[in-house]
Amino acid sequence: PPQGPRVMNMTDKRKTGNIHLPKEIFQSLSSLAARLVVMVLNLRYFGMFKEVNQTGQVLDDMVVGITVGETGISGLQDPVKLSFAHGQLPHGLTPQCVFWDATKGLVGGWSSSGCTTQPGDEETVCSCDHLTFFTLLLNPALDEATAQHLLAVASAGCGVATAFSILTIAFCLFLRCGFRFEESLRINLGLHLNLVGSLFLLNLAFLLNSRLAAGSQPGTCKVLGAFTHYCLLCCFTWMALEGCHLYLLFVKVLGTYIHHYLVKLCLLGWGFPVLVVGVAGLIGSYGKYSIQTLDHQPIAYLCWITSKHLLVHYITNCGYFGLIFLFNMAVFAVVIHKSCYLQGTGAGQQGRKAWKVALVAAGLFCLLGATWALAFLTHGTSSGPMLYLFTILNSLQGIFILIWLVVLYYPKTKETTGSLSNIIRHDKATTVSQG
Repeated sequence: PPQGPRVMNMTDKRKTGNIHLPKEIFQSLSSLAARLVVMVLNLRYFGMFKEVNQTGQVLDDMVVGITVGETGISGLQDPVKLSFAHGQLPHGLTPQCVFWDATKGLVGGWSSSGCTTQPGDEETVCSCDHLTFFTLLLNPALDEATAQHLLAVASAGCGVATAFSILTIAFCLFLRCGFRFEESLRINLGLHLNLVGSLFLLNLAFLLNSRLAAGSQPGTCKVLGAFTHYCLLCCFTWMALEGCHLYLLFVKVLGTYIHHYLVKLCLLGWGFPVLVVGVAGLIGSYGKYSIQTLDHQPIAYLCWITSKHLLVHYITNCGYFGLIFLFNMAVFAVVIHKSCYLQGTGAGQQGRKAWKVALVAAGLFCLLGATWALAFLTHGTSSGPMLYLFTILNSLQGIFILIWLVVLYYPKTKETTGSLSNIIRHDKATTVSQG
């Protein structure tokens, strides 16, 4: 723009790409003469073509616009072909041919509808059935081997997690029915039972999704995508409820009573996600979602939130869990602070019990939040090691919770000295009596 339009120097030996227009365009013109305009725009100088939550990078910040005549041209049988020269692309990036769709979202966005991508070693050819503004997006993507390994690890891990979730549910029912616990411990076990139940449903939904998504009908895929989203939101909600309960147990342990407490938690834990999924379903958020490789070939399908409604994913999943994670982190900080205070005001066994509270709270916090927080470190899909870590740890979450519950709640003596509520009650009562 500072220099204005210019004619490209044809003696420049650098390869810049080319454009091929089919004869069909000119045969459809109503007049013998028409103006052909090709615009090459550098986005560094224009405040245009900015998509909300864009993950890909525009190649060389360059957008190519093509117009012929005064009317829009679309539905071409012989497509327009544009070649974008880019040299050897960095590992982990896949090119995608896109055009600017002004009707997408609130302010417009990049779309690949009607365009095909033919990647090469040093250039990518885009074939599109219409004329508009085009560019080449460089998206972070998995290579095929890594993607296949991740899918295998996730499937195997979910199978193991499903089995251990069943064992954990059976263990919780065994404790509730086989031992005479006080009401506070029964509430604790009820909370853990609901959380493990939501994890069981989520793992089961993923296994069904990975098996049925590729050949499912659109209506079936929408239902399966909504069910998977519901199970995920239930897990997040029960994580938040565990954090709330831990806060009440630690800070409000003396004299706290809520009528039908566990029933109200169940209504919230299982009911709130229904409202979110219902609203998302009304706007058509669910459908078939493809996982693609570096050469832009789909290797797997999931019934999930479609790419056209990524904002729903960012709000209901990323944003929702982010708030829960911050809340649990604050609760964890309060627990650690009060545990250190209790240790400082007592000695001997009392101090050891205070540290046991801190360790139990740390274990609860790690099991119910830390592994999912790794998702924020997997920007796009280019972070292979972090994706492996995230997949493995969350696949083994059912095993971790079972071990944690056995260590914490299995009664080794008549007085369940390992329970969190007993430890906190003893230390709080001692501190109050000292005051």
